[in-house]
Amino acid sequence: MTTPHSALHAVADHPSLPAGTDDRVTGFGIMGLPFATGHYLAYRDFGASSFSPAYRSVWHRDPDGRWTFYATTPAEQSCSRYFSSATTVPAVQCDITMSWTDPWSLDIAIPGLLRWTVGMSSTPITRAVSRLGQAMPERAWGSVAVLEAISRIAGPLLRTGGIRLAGSAPNGQQFRVAPRQIWAVRRSRAVLDGVSLGAVAPLATQSRLADFRLPQRGLCVIGSAQFDSFDPRRHAPACQTAPTEPRTVG
Repeated sequence: MTTPHSALHAVADHPSLPAGTDDRVTGFGIMGLPFATGHYLAYRDFGASSFSPAYRSVWHRDPDGRWTFYATTPAEQSCSRYFSSATTVPAVQCDITMSWTDPWSLDIAIPGLLRWTVGMSSTPITRAVSRLGQAMPERAWGSVAVLEAISRIAGPLLRTGGIRLAGSAPNGQQFRVAPRQIWAVRRSRAVLDGVSLGAVAPLATQSRLADFRLPQRGLCVIGSAQFDSFDPRRHAPACQTAPTEPRTVG
């Protein structure tokens, strides 16, 4: 059985991007994880990018629905390039570390702000979806019609609520997401600014960022994504990057 640790190392050792001239990224992500307290966390670790150096990013939504996007690169070279219009909080550039504690578990940290542990598992459903993802030809992942069909099936199958693998991001770019390997989050603990985020549990209402829907169940993914290249006539610019010190929460 392929572990998340070995799969990510295989991608990191030989990073490659989908063919094209648009914005493209490849790597690992915790697509999202909801907590009973109303907080929500997501993580991106892109070892290859067409528009920036490799970067890591943590997304945080507080119980009032306010998003903050943290990244190791400036706003224009991180996820805020596509999602900053979803919040009035400027993007935060800061250190983000990730380390494996065993082949199925990792620690993510923003020094002085966040400590987040995640344990993953393989299930019959995630194994089946992963086999499908690895077998699909590259051209299929570029088809919006194929991605929409997969989205309609994957949400109920994975018990995540709605899923959109293609659509429009808050800043206006069209996105296409290709999840090739998937694992379920089996346990997690997060402490933000000294306060525990509590037990993992679905939000009362599924969160979304324009067409991008955040799963109601923790999923870890290796795959790629494509976005329209930035066009100032059609797309909102990324919010200004805040000072490198993370803001204090609460």
